[in-house]
Amino acid sequence: MRSLSKDDVLHVAKLAKLTLTPNEITKFQGQLSKIIDYIGQLSEVDTSNLEPTSQTTGLENVFRPDEVKTSDLTNDGYFVVDAVLNKGS
Repeated sequence: MRSLSKDDVLHVAKLAKLTLTPNEITKFQGQLSKIIDYIGQLSEVDTSNLEPTSQTTGLENVFRPDEVKTSDLTNDGYFVVDAVLNKGS
């Protein structure tokens, strides 16, 4: 695999809205290159005999169905909530 360039690191930093020092650019250039190399190694693993898996915990869908509940928390179709800001604050 190729090593990431300084421009690659600066692009990632810009996407993450990070300001990096020259020392950090050099440090992250090596670290990010190693991560990319590792991902490349993972892509070489033969997974042709493996069944696709979406999750491994055995859990089932825990979401409840959507239900419309009428309550006394509405007034003329709007939600009624406590005031957040008071005149005395």
